[in-house]
Amino acid sequence: MFSWLSGSDKKKDQDVLETVSDGLKKIYKQKLIPLEEHYKFHDFHSPALDDADFTAKPMILLVGQYSTGKTTFIRYLLEQDFPGIRIGPEPTTDRFITVMYGDEDGVVPGNALVVDANKQFRALTKFGNAFLNRFQCSTLKNEVLKNVTIVDTPGILSGEKQRLDRGYDFSGVLEWFAERVDRIILLFDAHKLDISDEFKRCIEALAGNEDKIRIVLNKSDMVDHQQLMRVYGALMWSLGKVFKTPEVSRVYIGSFWDQPLHYDINRRLFQDEQHDLFADLQSLPRNAALRKLNDLIKRARLAKVHAYIIAELRKGMPSMIGKEKKKKELISKLDKIFEQLQREHNISPGDFPDVEKMRAHLQNADFSKFNPIKPKLLEVVENMLSSDITRLMSQIPKEEAITEANGGIGANKETVRGGAFDRENETETPFGFGKGEGFDKGAEESDWIVSRDRYKADETFDSLNPVDGKVSGRIAKEHMLKSKLPNSVLGKIWKLADVDKDGFLDADEFALANYLINLKLEGHELPTELPKHLLPPSKKDLNEPTGTYPSLEE
Repeated sequence: MFSWLSGSDKKKDQDVLETVSDGLKKIYKQKLIPLEEHYKFHDFHSPALDDADFTAKPMILLVGQYSTGKTTFIRYLLEQDFPGIRIGPEPTTDRFITVMYGDEDGVVPGNALVVDANKQFRALTKFGNAFLNRFQCSTLKNEVLKNVTIVDTPGILSGEKQRLDRGYDFSGVLEWFAERVDRIILLFDAHKLDISDEFKRCIEALAGNEDKIRIVLNKSDMVDHQQLMRVYGALMWSLGKVFKTPEVSRVYIGSFWDQPLHYDINRRLFQDEQHDLFADLQSLPRNAALRKLNDLIKRARLAKVHAYIIAELRKGMPSMIGKEKKKKELISKLDKIFEQLQREHNISPGDFPDVEKMRAHLQNADFSKFNPIKPKLLEVVENMLSSDITRLMSQIPKEEAITEANGGIGANKETVRGGAFDRENETETPFGFGKGEGFDKGAEESDWIVSRDRYKADETFDSLNPVDGKVSGRIAKEHMLKSKLPNSVLGKIWKLADVDKDGFLDADEFALANYLINLKLEGHELPTELPKHLLPPSKKDLNEPTGTYPSLEE
């Protein structure tokens, strides 16, 4: 019956796989799908994965209430409009729009999109025409979309109108996307912090994918710094009512559009937060294989638990009469069955599906058609988790190394480029991230930036009684320790400041050391090498001899 368990296939599994994606595709088809089909996993949880699910670009899903800036956020990233874009204060986006790369701008309707074998959306046919008529793909020739796909969603409304009038299972569609995307961005408006019952249901549909969720407090420039503090506190309180985790969710604060800031007092904060968020999004292509691996592990664990549940329900059914009565009894005590399986098979409670959702799916199921436990199927999946997955994980860094070694070609493909991402890292203008600030300050000036405020350092230097114009490491250490910075940090500062590496500091080097200390105290990171513009003018033509450093260990 299970011909795929033949020895020849086992031998093939031991071959070195070309890519991690190919390996995932292979072990899924050979080892996990048989278990899923045998216990009707696809009827209860998630449709079977297609080849496109393993080879697709990383996807970003935007979720939020209407007028929180989801579509504007996409336009901000792309720096251009996409086909089908509609922006306004009223609920404008009335459909799921997948924004993908294409050589020509255009729109592909939902019904045509789900029959395309090269796209990962075929399983969405289960949501029917009501959804497919509200689903489209907008293709656009944009550099950002070469490495990621962005999914815009309809704004979530409040009340029963959302749940009844859409004509399709909105939460179900969100759940389908959540299982397959690489990042989920929840957007909130600084003036719209309430989480309606429908929004709460949508967030609950994302359960199990908390590691993918990032929260953005958008339009933060619409309030001043005092109001922003209160808005942030109110948002954290609201999120605490929805996310049942002890950890605090990371919230990115900003204003993601290209219009003037209403209150620019928080400009630096917005810039830092945008930099952190963009760095997270840019890492998605590099981490795509690991994310797919992680999702397959979660799916395999759920499939194993599902098999135990189905087999237990089958075992509890009578052979002849009273089947319907017994079925109701088993459904009513499903939570007890879960607890029993946890004890018998030593399964973590977190691996079990939501009991209420499982009850709802079981109402229309025929328990008599359920299959009993098949140890061989479970053994194959267990071997997949312990052996094949481990082998694929070890292959990820090797694959990355090969990609980077291909003449640098792969390195460009491993990050998101273009649009706002290029502007964020712009180095040719004064407006790039960190330009003219911290250790970059003074880079474009002819005068030595350290000399501006060095009179205090010179006074301190003279009070230390220098010998031949220099202070020893021991004396400099006593002064530097007054900054209360850790010894490891002060050691780095000493190495940067002792330009001639003689183990002493002259007046210029001492001023430089104090300048570096002050920048570190202001929260800036130390450079690994001293920038040229911070090099004392008296040391610019100096060859670097070897020297000794004073010990900063106490």
